[in-house]
Amino acid sequence: MWREYFIPCSLDQAVALLAEHAGQARIIAGGTDLLVEFDRKTRPPCALIDISRLPGLDQITLDDQGWLHLGPLVTHNDVVSSPLCAAHARPLRQACWQVGAPQIRNRGTVAGNLITASPANDTITALMALDAVVTLRSAHGQRQVALSDFYIGVRKTVMRDDEILVDIACRALSERQAGVFLKLGLRRAQAISVVNCAVVLTMDGNQQPTEARITLGAVAPTILRAHQAEQALLGRRLDQDAIAQAAALAAQAAQPIDDIRGSADYRREMVKTLVSRALCQLAAGSSGQDEHAPATLRIGAAPLPPPSVDGPPSPIRTMVNGQEYVVTNPEAQHKTLLRLLREDCGLTGTKEGCSEGECGACTVVLDGRAVMSCIVPAPRAHGATITTIEGVGMLSPAASEDGLHPLQQAFIEAGAVQCGYCTPGFIMSGAALFCEHPQPTEAQVKEAVSGNLCRCTGYYSILNAFRRAMSRNG
Repeated sequence: MWREYFIPCSLDQAVALLAEHAGQARIIAGGTDLLVEFDRKTRPPCALIDISRLPGLDQITLDDQGWLHLGPLVTHNDVVSSPLCAAHARPLRQACWQVGAPQIRNRGTVAGNLITASPANDTITALMALDAVVTLRSAHGQRQVALSDFYIGVRKTVMRDDEILVDIACRALSERQAGVFLKLGLRRAQAISVVNCAVVLTMDGNQQPTEARITLGAVAPTILRAHQAEQALLGRRLDQDAIAQAAALAAQAAQPIDDIRGSADYRREMVKTLVSRALCQLAAGSSGQDEHAPATLRIGAAPLPPPSVDGPPSPIRTMVNGQEYVVTNPEAQHKTLLRLLREDCGLTGTKEGCSEGECGACTVVLDGRAVMSCIVPAPRAHGATITTIEGVGMLSPAASEDGLHPLQQAFIEAGAVQCGYCTPGFIMSGAALFCEHPQPTEAQVKEAVSGNLCRCTGYYSILNAFRRAMSRNG
């Protein structure tokens, strides 16, 4: 895992730590990719510099020049929940909404998604269509890099080891502009893109494009622009012929490979299909309006605990289910939150199913956000407030006298428990959903549990349990 764990009290201190460790340290904010790499041993041990508690870095703002700014701690669910992004950066919002599952979106940051630099990462495609620029900071100063110049290969960027990404800026869509992001995955959630695309059009008074940006993901070593397809749209009405020609040219621009998720030929055909669908939506005056309010699995506006130490927190002091735990075991510094809860706090209700944020069995509520505890470093628990399945009744005023959450009782009555291994994760996701949406829609329920896998495939009974619980939830 990691060698040392630092919690800087300022961005300046984080920059200084990066310079001090000279390529032997990594910044961690969400860590949803980083901890998986450690677990798979594809990343050698290094020091971690946790900036996740630094104040003011999770803001989304619109400046006087019409640029939308995202701080380095803005998560995918921050974007999904942002009125500014809904109004001025809908392709980005749509892309963030399709990353992972709610628990992943509560931890994973947009900055981290950009830095990971996978050609299948959804937010890169959307932000490149929005003409984004990133700001990098080191002990030597700051520099701005257009996102189109940021990538030099698969998982390779121009970032130096001593730099932190401190700002993401993109042009806010004007009234004359519209955009859409579309994705094809092998399932509806927790899926890497087989192909994705973003289209942004600027229209004149005759509803003909004066500018077009079409970006494609998962079809080349880096996200690419379909320049010929863009040019084919200019000055033309978005009729069937124009859309078909642009979609075919976009497919020609793709440079896909065969892999486990799809063949190169299939990807080219899907580029044509997605670009055509995107242009049809825009021609119809739609940019994929959202059908329901998102299920972000967030409980109120819980502030992050401020950093209280600048090195490894020893001991780790954390509040779990209303009780303080003081963990003095030095080995806990190198564990995940899941293992801290099970091995050092004795709370074994939280289960380990995959160790890489795929199954949801380890879901807990951390500082008011449902997260996958298997991909959260244990030192992040220092000073935090956590709820696990053992204390889930505390999240509902309608809990029974013996402390059962209404959803727990409904699981019993609906026969939603089979082997039971996934049950704690489902109930934690559901309890967070009921705090956010006391009477959720069917779509919100399905979204809330999209990051939870039932190996017994008992989903119908689980959904029935949710319906039963709604009647008790007020």
